[in-house]
Amino acid sequence: MQTPWPPLPTTTPKDIEWRLPRHARSVGRARTLFREQAASWELPQDVTDTAELLLSELMTNAYRHARVPAGREIWARCALTDDRLRITVTDASDTLPTLATACLDDESGRGLALVAALADNWDTQRRECGIGKEVWFELVTKPSSHS
Repeated sequence: MQTPWPPLPTTTPKDIEWRLPRHARSVGRARTLFREQAASWELPQDVTDTAELLLSELMTNAYRHARVPAGREIWARCALTDDRLRITVTDASDTLPTLATACLDDESGRGLALVAALADNWDTQRRECGIGKEVWFELVTKPSSHS
């Protein structure tokens, strides 16, 4: 008698990671992958839009500012719990980003300010393995029942 295959999962995984090359095209690719995942998770549109913007900002920062050897990747991880979405962007640079104030005529420099303004929580930390850093943000996906 043959052993049956284990049943296929009936729900979409609530934790997914993409490993992308450190290249400008990876920013758009991360946005596309996230939009597809957000749709499968049936995230509210406002959460999806904000998360996509903030993911794009963190991916752009990792691409532009992580001074690392060629071939290093940028990792983007999305984890969904009952009421929160956490997105983490990891790169191989040990330099932690700092929140800066951009001047009105600056063409860049607002990424972390957007994260700080729009995320419900965020932070940055060196990776436990000792190589690189993580920058993450969280968005509440469901309104609080405590009004």
